[in-house]
Amino acid sequence: MQRKNEWYEQWELLQCNELFLFEDWISPVTLEDFRDKDVLECGCGGGQHTSFISPYAESVTAVDLNTVEIAKERNKNFNNIDFLEDDIASMKLGKTFDIVFSIGVVHHTDDPDKTVQNLIEHTASGGKLILWVYSKEGNFLTEYLVEPLRKIFLTEMTRKSLLMLSKVITLVMYLPIYSIYLLPLGFLPFYEYFKNFRRLTFYRNALNVFDKLNAPQVQFIRKSRAINWLPRDQFSDVQLSAYKGVSWRICGVKL
Repeated sequence: MQRKNEWYEQWELLQCNELFLFEDWISPVTLEDFRDKDVLECGCGGGQHTSFISPYAESVTAVDLNTVEIAKERNKNFNNIDFLEDDIASMKLGKTFDIVFSIGVVHHTDDPDKTVQNLIEHTASGGKLILWVYSKEGNFLTEYLVEPLRKIFLTEMTRKSLLMLSKVITLVMYLPIYSIYLLPLGFLPFYEYFKNFRRLTFYRNALNVFDKLNAPQVQFIRKSRAINWLPRDQFSDVQLSAYKGVSWRICGVKL
């Protein structure tokens, strides 16, 4: 996988610090499960999740192909983190870890199946693998409307201009989300997802929009594909659950 400037520019411009979202995405695993563990974070982005787990973990190895400098600077007060610039799909770190996790990254790689297999190889026997990815189910409009429009009209836009557009779109979204979406109309697209919208600040909602418009590539993952990532002959206590109708949370204990 090649470096993508879009990711560096995204996390140079923006930060994501909502702890409750991270706790939701790793559920049923909790932050306490990271206590005194040797942890591998696959795709650390701007280092926001790194800062959540570092107070608990014995050690953290945070890997990213694009944004290590940003993440390192934002976590300079922690002394238990090693930052590595590498491709999580092909890295060979020469060791295994108690917890391996990747939040919102695998679906942006060239080959998500290959990427997950590499993460499995870095998970110790008895260790946990934790993934959060966009689901194909529930994302019809994003996959077949937003993505094509992004590819046609937005790829040449500067990141600052794209951020301004994202803020305008976010502002427009407030009207239906605080009116129609307050009614008991669960059949509406993104009905569950927009409940989080009402919990977040304008800044964080704009970041969500920007993230969708900025990502250079994405694959939406079917449930059947996600569950096959952690085969029963390699993992126990495998759990897969939908989150807000637009993503999958997957975790298991490696045998």
